[in-house]
Amino acid sequence: MSEQSGSSLSSAGFDTAWCATDLGTYRACRHTYERYSLDSLPPLDSDQFTGGFPWLGGAGDPIPRQVMKLNGLAKELSAKGLTLPRDFVTFQTSENLYGSLDEVSVTGCWTNLSPPLPSPVEPGAFLVRFFRDQQDCVIWYLYLRPMSEAFVVHSDVDYEFEYEAQRNGEEIQPDLADAQEQRSAILWCAPSFEEFAHRFWIENRIWHAVNDPDLPRLEPRLQEYVNHYATPEAPDGERLRTVVDKADVAR
Repeated sequence: MSEQSGSSLSSAGFDTAWCATDLGTYRACRHTYERYSLDSLPPLDSDQFTGGFPWLGGAGDPIPRQVMKLNGLAKELSAKGLTLPRDFVTFQTSENLYGSLDEVSVTGCWTNLSPPLPSPVEPGAFLVRFFRDQQDCVIWYLYLRPMSEAFVVHSDVDYEFEYEAQRNGEEIQPDLADAQEQRSAILWCAPSFEEFAHRFWIENRIWHAVNDPDLPRLEPRLQEYVNHYATPEAPDGERLRTVVDKADVAR
């Protein structure tokens, strides 16, 4: 079994953080979301991320409308010399997988694909939004670069909206031409879509389990995940929060 944490992986020059909510007494959160240091997260078994999502029951039959949508997106990216990662296409087009993150989200996050959006920090790279909080507190994107593996980033900036407003001559708050400002607004959080999906899915399952009185015990794989937070300094089930900085990501 090969385990890895975010700190051991290339972040392509971006700051790193996992944006999420609490895990009951295992991990605190002062508001709806906080940014947690990747070093503080339980390591994941990278061997399970095969692109087929076996941990979620595997892919089912294709969804025709989603296949058409992803084919259109892939064609747009191909014209820019970029390709969608296979795990992302599988998830977005399979009836057994598509919508799984929406269903489990405890904060009302939902799947919402964007067209390719130019990276504000790197010529030739593009963002594809795929998931967002219901009040846009946090938005997740694929980050695509020529001749490189795609990874997942998050931001509180809706780049599709901002680019459209810019094209319409409207005043926008973020300075899209300021690469330094924009680099600080984008945070690396997972080396692949499947790893992002797994951590998001398992953490939201844990939240439901620890907050539902009808589910008094965590199933083994959830318990194994939260066992990471047991430390000598935090006995008797109390867990400490590790955050990237003091800035809250909150409604």
